Amino acid sequence: MFVITGATGFIGSALVWELNKSGVDELLLCDHVIPEERPNLLRKRRYSRFILASEVFPVLEKHAEQIKGVFHMGACSNTTETDEAYLQRNNVEYSQKIWEFCTNHKIPLIYASSGACYGDGNMGFDDHTDPSAFKPLNLYGWSKLNFDMWAIKQQKTPPRWYGLRFFNVYGPNEYHKGEMASVVFKAFQQIREQGQLKLFRSHNPKYKDGEQLRDFVYVKDIIRWMKEIMANPEVASGIYNMGYGKARTWLDLAENTFKSMKQRMQIQWIDVPPSIRNQYQYFTQANISSLRAQGLSEPQWPLEIGVRDYVEGHLLQEDRYL
Repeated sequence: MFVITGATGFIGSALVWELNKSGVDELLLCDHVIPEERPNLLRKRRYSRFILASEVFPVLEKHAEQIKGVFHMGACSNTTETDEAYLQRNNVEYSQKIWEFCTNHKIPLIYASSGACYGDGNMGFDDHTDPSAFKPLNLYGWSKLNFDMWAIKQQKTPPRWYGLRFFNVYGPNEYHKGEMASVVFKAFQQIREQGQLKLFRSHNPKYKDGEQLRDFVYVKDIIRWMKEIMANPEVASGIYNMGYGKARTWLDLAENTFKSMKQRMQIQWIDVPPSIRNQYQYFTQANISSLRAQGLSEPQWPLEIGVRDYVEGHLLQEDRYL
């Protein structure tokens, strides 16, 4: 069986869908949020058992010989979290325990890192750069970077391990994320309710309003890559960027969302709040050459196709869940 932590979250629940689609349903799911609290995320999914995160390690030990791999997606994903001790417990120490379990029982491990590790991007977005060179812009980013740095230094490791730095992931099953949901989802809601979209104006003279750049990656690319990595023992252990590999503007995103909703584009420009202005990124673009070098499939969902699939295939449907 496979273990998925964070299974009632966005990427974790989407991964269950991807594995089910391939006929894999012997899954041990784990999260601190029970399925009944987010019933639609796993309602159509097949899995063996769900366990609360606080109770998972005795169960993992009991079934260690049956576990073929661990997808560790469970973490605090709130980029505005200010409780450093909470982030240390959830994003570093809990991940260390998962790592040690996989090491002791020789089980492959994939864990969620983040593009937030790169900070303002002054040191680039290359996954082969020494992580000690980066300075994240928030405590969440530091928690992810601290675990990456810890993992790289370990002499005892799982037989295969992969830290995946997710960039701006969007797609179905993110609906519970509130302020942490993607701008595609927020845009859909605003356009449907108000007929317009609020976007941050630029406070950087190098960028015009709406021409700030992000690497938007559809969740269906992410979960396919995770499945491919786990299935291929030839993929070298290490840290890999998970982005589309090409930065696009907020206006590109807005235009495609309005188009998918068959509405005329109407933007209301607003200031970036002073509280986050110093943390605001004007450019992110994942270098995915390391991923490509391992023979994984090419990105299949450019922004135009990904947004259309998300809006028309999910958000506008009565049942929008995977």
